[in-house]
Amino acid sequence: MARTRRRTRTLDPSFKRILCISAHPDDNEFTIAGSAAAWAREGREVTFCLVTSGGAGTNEHTRDHTGLVPIRERESWDAAKILGVKDLVFLGYEDGALEPTLAMRRDLTRVIRRCRPDVVVSGDPTVRWYGSEYLNHPDHRAVASAALDAVFPSAETRAIFRELLDEGFEPHKVKQVLMTGSLQPDTWFDIGDTLALKCAALHAHVSQVGPGKWIDGMLRAWARRDGKRAGVKYAEAFRRFVLDRG
Repeated sequence: MARTRRRTRTLDPSFKRILCISAHPDDNEFTIAGSAAAWAREGREVTFCLVTSGGAGTNEHTRDHTGLVPIRERESWDAAKILGVKDLVFLGYEDGALEPTLAMRRDLTRVIRRCRPDVVVSGDPTVRWYGSEYLNHPDHRAVASAALDAVFPSAETRAIFRELLDEGFEPHKVKQVLMTGSLQPDTWFDIGDTLALKCAALHAHVSQVGPGKWIDGMLRAWARRDGKRAGVKYAEAFRRFVLDRG
């Protein structure tokens, strides 16, 4: 058990800025919101970058997409307030039609150079499905792929996207990447103190989850599963990449 417990992490105290990149307004709340809330509580600057505003998020709770974008953006701000996340960036791409294009990589490179994060959090572009019950959304894979390419080499290389220099965005080297949704996690963060905030933040996405009576049980089950591997009650799992050991 002691060996397992050493897998849990806290971020380096010198890491002050964290950028979390996702495709849709509720993606972070489903996945990394417990960690994000903990980082915000520690006084770190957490930014959520949402590549779409969720305009295709119709379901049994919201059957018509008319006027959905401003609703989902408002829900995103409501959720962010619960978590202590003070900055949201909406890139405005079309929901459900994402590809990891050079244009998307350029836009994410711009966000990274503007925010200058120590840590970037994003998904795993290699995972096509989870078990036999969930096919990973193509938007998730597209954004994750573009985000990793933006981190390296684009954000730190002066000769890539030189037009960003004209806009005043100097190169920036990200120190670490935390990849959520990996089938090979190696890092876990204890979210025992912030799981309730994660649940509340996901409840804020009313257009997607409705009354959401199932939310708390589902998120607690996921956190308990990851916590078991980490030797704590509740955790979130990541694969960590250390890009700068200086």
